[in-house]
This record gives sequence, C-alpha cells and structure tokens, in this order.
Amino acid sequence: MKVIDGSYGEGGGQILRTAIALSVITGEPIKIINIRAKRSKPGLRPQHLYGILGLKELSDAKVKGAKESSTELEFYPKSIRAKHIKVPIKTAGSISLVLQALLPAMVFAEEEVTFEITGGTDVAWSPPVDYLKYVTLYALDKLGIKAKIEIKRRGHYPRGRGLVTGKVSPWETKRRLIAKTFNKILAFGGISHAVRLPSHVAVRQAKAAKEILERAYPSVPVKINEEYYEQGEDPHFGPGSGIVIWANTDVLRLGGDALGERGKPAEVVGKEAARELLEQLKPRYAVEKFLGDQLIPFLAFAGGEIWVSEITKHLITNIWVVEQFFGKVFEIEGDVGKPGKVRVVKRIRI
Repeated sequence: MKVIDGSYGEGGGQILRTAIALSVITGEPIKIINIRAKRSKPGLRPQHLYGILGLKELSDAKVKGAKESSTELEFYPKSIRAKHIKVPIKTAGSISLVLQALLPAMVFAEEEVTFEITGGTDVAWSPPVDYLKYVTLYALDKLGIKAKIEIKRRGHYPRGRGLVTGKVSPWETKRRLIAKTFNKILAFGGISHAVRLPSHVAVRQAKAAKEILERAYPSVPVKINEEYYEQGEDPHFGPGSGIVIWANTDVLRLGGDALGERGKPAEVVGKEAARELLEQLKPRYAVEKFLGDQLIPFLAFAGGEIWVSEITKHLITNIWVVEQFFGKVFEIEGDVGKPGKVRVVKRIRI
C-alpha cells in the first residue's frame, strides 16, 4: 500500500483529491496520513468527504476513515465502472472541488459516466462552477477530453443546495498540450449572476468588469452575459452573486472571478474579477495560475508543456502527488509566486 503524507507542501485538500483519483486510475490502494494537517481545521471537510464517496462509488472501493474531521484514510479501489454518480453534499461544500477529484478518474472509464452533484456552486476558497465549465473544460478539450457541465440550480453559502449535472466520455485520444505564450486576445467573455437579489446587481457587476477590460484592451470585444431572475421565478438558493470572466486567446482561455457578499458593492465585485484577469494576462503566458494545477494530473497522461502566469504551491503539490505514483514525470522552471514553465519529461501510459 502506498502511503501519502497529507501535510506535504501547502498541506490542503489538493493532495487528497489527486491521490485518490490516481488510486482509482491505477488500481493501487493508498493510505493518506496527516490530512489537511496545516489547515486551521485539520482533517476531512464535507467537500473532501463527498469527493471521496463519489470516487468510492465510481470504483466500487472499500474505504476506511471516510468521516468528517478524519486525518487518516485508507482507500482500496476495484475497477472503474461506467455509471451515474450522485454526490449529495448536504452543506454549501464546493461542487467544483468534488469535480476536481472526480474528473481525472471519470475519463478513464470504459463508457460514458454521468453525474449529479448538489452543494455549493459559488463559494469562497474554490473555483466557481462557471470557471470549470468555461475555462477548465475548454483546456481539457484540447487534450482530447469530452466533458459537459450544466448548472441546474445555483447554491451559495450558507444554504448550498445548488445542483450541477454533466457527463464525461472515455478519454480515447490523448493529445499533447503545448501552451506557451499567446499572441493575441481574441475576445473577452463572462457570466455575471445574481440570485434572490435585484437584477441590477448582475448588471452592475458586468458593467464594472467590462469598463476595466475595455480600458486595458480597447480593441478587444467584451461580452459578459447577465443572469438574473424576476421575483417569484428564481429557482435558485441564495441570496448570492458572482462573476466569472475569461480571455479567449489564440491558445487557451485565462480566467478571473469574484464573489459578492453582504456589504460589498456590485461594482467592487466586477472590478475585482477584471483586475485579477488582467494580472494573469501580464506575462502573456498561455495558462493562468488557477488552471495550472488543475491540468497536472491530465498532463501526466497526455504529455506536453505549459507556461504558467504563476507557479503556485498548489501546482507544486499536485506534481509531488503525481510523482509519488509514477516517479519523475515533470520538470519545472521557475519559482513559486513567479511565472514559470512546466514540461512533461515522462508520459504515463495506462
């Protein structure tokens, strides 16, 4: 049994998500110790627990220690079975983080896998589901991965109860990804939403973001869709608002996002997302810091090279987990907190 130290690097849930996904893919049992040891509340949180339970269902695994606050876990996978996966997070735990655990494993199923996850769609400390839908899946498509995500109902903190469905096809053709620098920004896109709130919140968020983007890149078109509902017709659980924006380049998409919160003007939310995106565009590297670490498990099997606007601790940690299973896979050029380059030096074939 392989033992993974959950306190390595940034010591967060990233180790857990990637390690268990790789356990499912390889069929190798693992034991994870010191889970989230460096966090203020160590151990499994709801979104981690439900990610594990989803992977358990996918691989018909035997699991020990799968309970909230547990700091040790043993996972014994069997074979990946194509099926419908249902993950009912009973809090506003992040649906995106559950999907980050499930996606790498689901692509290795022999047939299409469908999923239905309830929980938080737009919550702090995790990417919004819109980011996964419009930025992450766009990049995975370049690798040959076919997946779809649909937001049926939004769920914000503290109520959660959002609903996301989707499907993932078998990864039949693995394409190398070479994403170094972009030459041109073709357009800016985005989604600004407000649920159980006045419609002008979504409008103001979008307007503020658009103004900043147009000022920085006056010749690039900007289209940010506004999502809001009339009183009595809003099917979502809120209140809540947020915005996800992205730059369509001649290579990939780079993204930025921000969440609304009580007392935070809508204009501040929009400006925050736009400024975050502009910061990621500065080095003119094709992959931004939020996407970089998400691509690592997939790159190990597809091969290629990415240039990232910032080398993050999450990225370094994800590489470390992958290499606990397969030995030396990646070569990194650059320091944490600075732009850098990641290339696959040994492609894994399963």
